[in-house]
Amino acid sequence: MKPVLSTSSTKRKTAKSPDAPPPVRVGCAGWSLSGRGLQMFEPVGTHLERYATQFSAAEINSSFHRPHKPETYARWARSVPDDFRFSVKIPKVITHEQRLVNAADTLSVFLSQALHLLPKLGCLLVQLPPKLHYEEQVASPFFDMLRAQYDGPVALEPRHPSWFTGDVNSFLVSHRVARVAADPAPVPEAAVPGGYASPVYYRLHGSPRVYYSSYDTNFLERVCGELQHTESGGERWCIFDNTASGAAVPDALELMRMVRPQNAHT
Repeated sequence: MKPVLSTSSTKRKTAKSPDAPPPVRVGCAGWSLSGRGLQMFEPVGTHLERYATQFSAAEINSSFHRPHKPETYARWARSVPDDFRFSVKIPKVITHEQRLVNAADTLSVFLSQALHLLPKLGCLLVQLPPKLHYEEQVASPFFDMLRAQYDGPVALEPRHPSWFTGDVNSFLVSHRVARVAADPAPVPEAAVPGGYASPVYYRLHGSPRVYYSSYDTNFLERVCGELQHTESGGERWCIFDNTASGAAVPDALELMRMVRPQNAHT
């Protein structure tokens, strides 16, 4: 079975368009609601339904650790507005255990589940382990296989320095894979988007203490400016992964306030 995603909602532009760019999508890794900012959300409904009253995107990280049933993905899709989108993290079995090798069966099973988010599946996220270096004889078969089954947006978060070269960037462009802009960045090049032009995808993990630290207004204003002035005409995402102490939701709400005037005109 080779499900192939190809819908108008996920078509990408690789150059500037005379049309207004799509809205900036802001969200969190997961949709737990607690502590600061909780008063901004509707008091009734599931956590996801309440979360979706304020945010236009969410990153499903739990798929990295365990599989979800197709009906679970379908239920999540029914719980959010029509313009809401999910990104889904590819399982660690594929990236950290199989290390992109001999992963055909695992990938097919994952896609057969995650595609039940359609039409609200916005992106697949591939996060690589820090010690997984770039080898074309490994990366090329894997992304060829992924592209044979899925035609939508893909964002890659590599962490080994070998992935941040001109040749690798060209490889990512040829496979229509965007490189995540991460904070904290494992190498300086990781702080800015790379690879394919869409999606422009920021993952903010918390700095200086990863997963815990919140971001100050100056940092968020800089990220807002980068998102709004990117030359890509495609999707623009910013996901907050500093969830361990509840900083993600208030940080995301602050960034939403910054991007809202521009989103209102798209």
